[in-house]
Amino acid sequence: MKSLISLILMLGLSLPLAAQEKPANLDELLEQVKRDRVLEQQQNKLREAEFVEAHDEQARLLEQARQQLRAEEQRTQRLNSSFNELEQTLAEQQALLDEKSGSLGELFGTVRQIASDSNSVLQSSMTSVTRKERLDFLAQLSESKQQPTIDELRQLWLTLQEEMTASGKVKQFQAPVITVTGEVAEQTVTRVGVFTAFSEGKFLRYLSETGNLVELARQPVDRLRELMTEFADAEAGELMPAVVDPTRGAIMALLVQTPTLKERIEQGGWIGYIILVLGAVGLLVAMLQFLSLQRAGSGVAKQQKQKEISQKNPLGRILSVYNDKLAQDVETLQLKLDEAILREMPKLERGLITLAILAAIAPMLGLLGTVSGMIETFQSITLFGTGDPKLMSGGISQALVTTELGLAVAIPLLLIHSGLSSKSNRLIQILDEESASIVARNAETQNGQSD
Repeated sequence: MKSLISLILMLGLSLPLAAQEKPANLDELLEQVKRDRVLEQQQNKLREAEFVEAHDEQARLLEQARQQLRAEEQRTQRLNSSFNELEQTLAEQQALLDEKSGSLGELFGTVRQIASDSNSVLQSSMTSVTRKERLDFLAQLSESKQQPTIDELRQLWLTLQEEMTASGKVKQFQAPVITVTGEVAEQTVTRVGVFTAFSEGKFLRYLSETGNLVELARQPVDRLRELMTEFADAEAGELMPAVVDPTRGAIMALLVQTPTLKERIEQGGWIGYIILVLGAVGLLVAMLQFLSLQRAGSGVAKQQKQKEISQKNPLGRILSVYNDKLAQDVETLQLKLDEAILREMPKLERGLITLAILAAIAPMLGLLGTVSGMIETFQSITLFGTGDPKLMSGGISQALVTTELGLAVAIPLLLIHSGLSSKSNRLIQILDEESASIVARNAETQNGQSD
């Protein structure tokens, strides 16, 4: 308010000065100078008054700020004192808590570890099909940063106890099952402990990633499936044999990866098929020769028991060369008998050379397949490196399968060839013995006639 009044006075004093005219003489100039001096003095007094007023205001504000500073310093001292007291109290309470808790800290760490281990085990357990909510509890307990409560400890104990109890029980329940075609069907599932699950004549596998039961793409033999079907249909309390996989489905899952006989043969490629064709040809030749030798052996045995000569067996055809009524020298008779035996030998030894050749070719083809498979394997290594073994499995499979097929064909053919050769040699030996006896009788006859 005082500043506003001073401003108005200054304006009032300055306006007359601005309105005055220029002095006409020295007297007027003197009067004007006096008036200006008076006005200047008044202005100076106003400025002094304003300065004094501003100085008093600044002094008042400074004193007020100092009072506030002293108040805040006192408040800071009180807060520091309170903080020190509370910190000391907290340390005392922490020491008291450590004293009271004792070994509970180690116990709670063990509980969290057990919860983590149990969670990983129960995730792969078949019992989780109907009890999925316990996995969330175990995961939360294992990751908790706070000490577990009594209720959580009891729930953990009950969860482990329920799993132990379920592992020794057989249970039937309704659950969604993913079939081989990819469809999801609600089926009645029979669970044997935590090891094997079975539904509608097919074994199941538990997928821990999705929490679903899946039919095995390749089922075990029919005998095991029938056994589990009878077990599922049995009455409560009845003792029945069952199939149990102690690996919780791992062995059953390996059935999907185990190739069948047809798939193994296909792994051998075109060389494997050639080996099998040669084996089939060898078996056909061996069967025909066996029947021929069997028929010839039967005819020779009958001819040895009767005196009537038959042209339907090798021995009869050889005996027909000798005629008691014709006088024949020993050398001519022996030559004729040898000629007859030579005519019979190709029939008795027919197919043996073929079997020997096939038995020799089969392992050679297997070796060829081995070399081809190894070349393919090295090409895969050159192109893709050794990072992925599946890229090399095709060549390795061909290398091993063709060798196996070659040996599987050659060994039986060698045994069959040996057996047929022995049987053929026995028949030829019989023909030689009968021929020698005919020559001996003819020599005795000629010696008697000469005497």
